Amino acid sequence: MIVLYLALLVGGVGLFVVSYIAQFRLAALLRKRYPQHWQVIAEPEHGKTSAFRTWIRMQHVLRSPVLPALGDTTINGWRHAWRYGPWLGWLCWFAALAMRLLLH
Repeated sequence: MIVLYLALLVGGVGLFVVSYIAQFRLAALLRKRYPQHWQVIAEPEHGKTSAFRTWIRMQHVLRSPVLPALGDTTINGWRHAWRYGPWLGWLCWFAALAMRLLLH
């Protein structure tokens, strides 16, 4: 039982890390495969370009139906990892918490 408990905790952390990494992989894939689309994300219409503004714009793109419309399976896979990783991570942590409460 302790192995399952630890696996759930480590799995939850791993899913959060994968979700975090997925944003950077998506940005790298967009820069490489779709530079014209990346340019729209990275260069604002007005004002200075900053990492924070690019991150905010990327969050909007990740939530929009634009990425699935590209039809790129790799990008869609990383988008799913970004989208569902935190939910599954929380599920693992809650399962570990439930195990701890029920078995003690």
